[in-house]
Amino acid sequence: MFEQNKTFLSFSVNDQDSALHFYRDVLKLTVSEMEYGLEVKTHGAGTIFIYPKETHQAATFTLLNFVVADIDAAVKALKVKEVNFESYHTPPLITDENNICNMPEMNMKQAWFRDPAGNIHSLIQQVSIGT
Repeated sequence: MFEQNKTFLSFSVNDQDSALHFYRDVLKLTVSEMEYGLEVKTHGAGTIFIYPKETHQAATFTLLNFVVADIDAAVKALKVKEVNFESYHTPPLITDENNICNMPEMNMKQAWFRDPAGNIHSLIQQVSIGT
């Protein structure tokens, strides 16, 4: 019988040193180097294990969603650190000039970016109706 003791997310990257710099220094997450990869502690979401893989292929879907209070400020701060954000132009995903998608029907704004290995992550801000 399946008995759940602990759950964590894991995904691969093609360069562990680049990942260490990105997650620790750019995103300011708590990262520990382990024998076989990186252990990342997130606020509220638990642990993420990032491991190097020679045959790494970037995820084509969003892996991590970071909830922020002010998405405009968060996007601007990451762009200063040379994080590149995705632009989408196909409904329902239409990003504005700041790479932010306003989704009033879901009461949220979202912006997607890639880590150095090409994995997709996002910032999400919950918004009030009419914002």
